[in-house]
Formats: sequence, structure tokens, C-alpha cells
Amino acid sequence: MNIEELREYCLSLPGVTEATPFEKFSRGRFTILVFYVSGHMFCYFNIDDFTSITIKCAPEEMTELKERFPDAIGEPYNGNKRHWISVKVNSEVNDTMLKQLVLNSYELVKRPSSRKK
Repeated sequence: MNIEELREYCLSLPGVTEATPFEKFSRGRFTILVFYVSGHMFCYFNIDDFTSITIKCAPEEMTELKERFPDAIGEPYNGNKRHWISVKVNSEVNDTMLKQLVLNSYELVKRPSSRKK
């Protein structure tokens, strides 16, 4: 999957917006594209180095995913290790599975009960 395919997929989900909110922190060295639903992040990646994406994941699913795809799924880039995973693009995780993981992240964030009140 390439960067535009992933971007189009994320934007095809209802209520999704995108932004590059961290540019001022990187001083122009890189740009992180973030996708939001209900005002909360569910997916982000470096558009200058599209080798992995970071997505939200239910804690109870992380261990199984990391064991099933040890070379493709690991610790998140700059995210809470309890709620986020990093997925290598064009790895053993095929496009269908990657879309499912992104959709799971979207649903997890979209669901009001998943957010702290």
C-alpha cells in the first residue's frame, strides 16, 4: 500500500479529518500526517518516511498481533505503548489486514465509551 492509498482509505471513513499538527515541533525536518475521528487521533505516519504507521489498538489484542507479526508490528512511534502499535508498511501485514487494523483503530476511537470522560 502506498501513502495515497492509505490516505484515501482513512478519509473514506465517516467523519474523518486530517491535519499536520506537529510541524512546529519538528522544525521542518519531517511532517506527521494525523487522522482524527470525533476530535481524537486514530492513525498517524511520517509522510517524509512512509515506512510505518502508528494506530490505536485494544490492549487485549496487542500481544496476539505482535506474536503473529513479530517483524511487522511493534512499539509505536512516539505513542503510549499500552494503546498504540506501529505497523511496517509493505511487510507481512498485507493491505487487507492493514486496512482492518486501521478500521479497528477508527472504531476504537469513534466509540464514546473508549474515551475518558
